[in-house]
Amino acid sequence: MDGTLVDTEPYWIAAEAPLVAEYGGTWTHEDALRLVGLSLSDSARILQDAGVRLGVDEIISTLTARVIAMCADKGVPFRPGAVELLRDLRAAGIKTGLVTMSYRHMALSILDLIGFEAFDVVVAGDEVSRPKPFADPYLQGAAALGVDIADTVAIEDSPNGLRSAIASGAVALGVPNILPLDDLGADALWPTLAERTAADLRALHAEHGPAKADLASVVPSERSETK
Repeated sequence: MDGTLVDTEPYWIAAEAPLVAEYGGTWTHEDALRLVGLSLSDSARILQDAGVRLGVDEIISTLTARVIAMCADKGVPFRPGAVELLRDLRAAGIKTGLVTMSYRHMALSILDLIGFEAFDVVVAGDEVSRPKPFADPYLQGAAALGVDIADTVAIEDSPNGLRSAIASGAVALGVPNILPLDDLGADALWPTLAERTAADLRALHAEHGPAKADLASVVPSERSETK
């Protein structure tokens, strides 16, 4: 969601530095980039190491509330082409799932702003046993959709998210936002989703999906391991 569907990563970054400063610590832009694509709990522990004297759950609730407030105040900037692609996927009858490390209540608040029912299922960060970069979130999403992971395309903007998609056995599409995604093993890298359609994703899957299915039939137990 953050960075692929909506450009809220700058809001998270803007929320982190003041929180660290409130406890006398310092927080640089480089520090903030370390959290892009991490689970909220892992991010909270890094903020604790930076001096924030709150529990993990308190940090998560504080940051989430501040980001939601910024979304309400400044609006939610959707990434170029993301909503249009979702609309085309729905028109084509293709199942869609949102796999995000944001917590469910925040994910649902963002999805309410799209204006149509864009996703069949939502897998949120507070609903998975192991977060990205583990394969678990995407495997859970495919199971909820009732499809084999090899029959899916996963779209990601962050290195950790892309690693999760690759580890799951999905056809992994990287659309970089804040961080580069080169040399991570994506099946494809697109600079943007603008002007992309369901047909483009079908073509991408037709090119790479059969190899994923063949691999899954040989080593299915390896899908849940981190790459």
